[in-house]
This record gives sequence, structure tokens and C-alpha cells, in this order.
Amino acid sequence: MRVVIAEDSVLLREGLTRLLAEAGIDVAAAVGEAEAFLRAVDATVPDAVVVDVRMPPTFSDEGLRAALVVRTRWPAIGVLVLSQYVEERYAGELLAVKSDGGVGYLLKDRVADVAEFVDALRRVAAGGSAIDPEVVAQLLTRKADPLSALTAREREVLALIAEGRSNAAIAAALVVGLGAVEKHVRSIFMKLDLAPADADHRRVLAVLTYLGL
Repeated sequence: MRVVIAEDSVLLREGLTRLLAEAGIDVAAAVGEAEAFLRAVDATVPDAVVVDVRMPPTFSDEGLRAALVVRTRWPAIGVLVLSQYVEERYAGELLAVKSDGGVGYLLKDRVADVAEFVDALRRVAAGGSAIDPEVVAQLLTRKADPLSALTAREREVLALIAEGRSNAAIAAALVVGLGAVEKHVRSIFMKLDLAPADADHRRVLAVLTYLGL
């Protein structure tokens, strides 16, 4: 798997490069500003990118804007955005873009758990999702309409899907059998009116519907 990193902090950029390399991931480029990031993506066409929301010159939303360009111009590339805080508008904009590639929005604190971070990046590169639980919680506080048809247990399952967990991981978290989780997932797809298709693609669509995007 090849990855391009866009992070203005030299310390974090070098740290990310090192931990990904140690995990067997090829870092094709690691840059500190948005324009250089887009040039690197164009030159290398990686499997996934890791992008900080706030980058030079204004440190507002340059990284997010660059991530949105990747989502539209290279739709097969997975996009994992990192943010210091939960920024609902930015998360909503990123997740609202329809694309074939995977998508993730994590708080920077998650990078400290290397195994969790690498697992999230691999899911995004494979076309899945990795949404920080804090982001999910805040988005759902104001967008709960898609949940009206779901049972309490189905909402629990879908919240875990939104975090990017597999059926096996959901079963372990809820202390139920894998078959029960699979039944809940099928019911969720049906209630959210997601026609039969690739299972991973339907999981991403279910998350977008769940978040009201």
C-alpha cells in the first residue's frame, strides 16, 4: 500500500512517516502544504492519503479543501483526514462527497494508538470508512432522522459500523454472536433502503445515510 501524507508539523509528519514505514506501508511522499500535496498525489497516485485539516498559509481549511479535490479528482483513492478537534462542518463536507474511495475522519489523538491508526488507514485504502467516535456522536446529536426506523440494537451496530469496525469486531464489542450481527446489518441495509450491492460499498452508504449526509 502506498500513501501520501500532508501535515505541516514536521514532528508529526516525520512520526507518521516512520510509524507507517514500520507497519510495512510505503510512504510515497510526505509534504507540509496543500499544493505540494496535490502535486504529490498527481505524481504517485497512491492507495490512500493522510491529510491534516488545517495547513498553510492560513491554517484554516486548506488541508480539507485539498482532501475534497482528491475525493473528486481521484475517486478511487482513500482519504483519511486528521483534525485536532471535532469540526462538524469539515467532517460533514468530507463525508458528503460521493466517491468510490474510502473515507476517514480521525482526531489526532488516535495516532497515539498505532495499531488502531494503521488499521483505520488500511480500511480507508480498501474502500471502507473510519470515523472517529467523537465525530459520530456530535454529528448524530443534530442529525438523527435516519435512525427513526432502526431499533436500539441496530443503532448500536450502525454506530460501530460508522467507526469502521468489521462484523466480527462488532460482535466482540457487543458480546453477541457473529450471526446476530449479520442479521442486524441486513436489517439496517433494508431499513435504509440500500439495494443489494458490494457489501463494503453498502456499509459506507449506510454510514452516510446514518449521519444524514
